[in-house]
Amino acid sequence: MSSESRPSAPALPHVLVACLCAQWCGTCQDYLPVFNQLQTQFPDTRFVWIDIEDQADLVDPIEVEDFPTLLIARGGQPVFFGTVMPHLETIKRLIQNHLRSGESRAMAMPQGVIELVGKLSQQ
Repeated sequence: MSSESRPSAPALPHVLVACLCAQWCGTCQDYLPVFNQLQTQFPDTRFVWIDIEDQADLVDPIEVEDFPTLLIARGGQPVFFGTVMPHLETIKRLIQNHLRSGESRAMAMPQGVIELVGKLSQQ
């Protein structure tokens, strides 16, 4: 057997999943246990819970119109920003699609969303 080392596989781009919610939102409260469960299923993915009122300075100037709003970024680029109901399997598939190499394509996003990804990447 040869003892030569094999080159390591290239690291996948970092994936960030942020949930933009509000404390008073009942659907967001339903989302929290699902969001926590997803964190255990995707240990290499960074999950961030953002209360848009308590952390208004972080999300400004983004106007969140529907709750819960999910932001997914891959390699520092937003690839998804939209409302997703707290259905575990749906969110799981969405994250898995963006984890696969080559599946994520940067979409046209509002400047505020791009800036939010930048802010979260620096934390």
